[in-house]
Amino acid sequence: QVQLVESGGGLVQPGGSLRLSCAASGTIVSGRFMGWYRQAPGKQRELVAHITNIGNTNYADSVRGRFTISRDNARNTVYLQMNSLKPEDTAVYFCYTVVTGTGYWGQGTQVTVSS
Repeated sequence: QVQLVESGGGLVQPGGSLRLSCAASGTIVSGRFMGWYRQAPGKQRELVAHITNIGNTNYADSVRGRFTISRDNARNTVYLQMNSLKPEDTAVYFCYTVVTGTGYWGQGTQVTVSS
C-alpha cells in the first residue's frame, strides 16, 4: 500500500510562486505515474501535471509554462513548482499515483491566490 501526504500550500499574491511537495511512503518505493490534480469549489477535479518514473512530463494547457513537476525517487517525493500564479489557480491540490493498477490519493493542500 501507498500513503501520500501533500504540503506547501498557502496564501500567495497574484504573480507569486509556491512549491508543493508530496511525500510517499509504504511498501512501494516509487510510483510509475505520479500527478497533481486540483479542485476548486463547485468545479470538477482536473489534472494539472503528471510525471512518469523515467521523467516524462505533461501539463494542462492552463498551467503549461508556469508550473513545473519533478520527482526525487531517492526521497520518495514529487514536487510542483508554481510560478506566475493567478487567482484562477486557487484550489485544493491533490497528489495522485498509480502503482500496479491501483490508484492512491493524498489528502490535499489548499492554495489560495489573492491580493
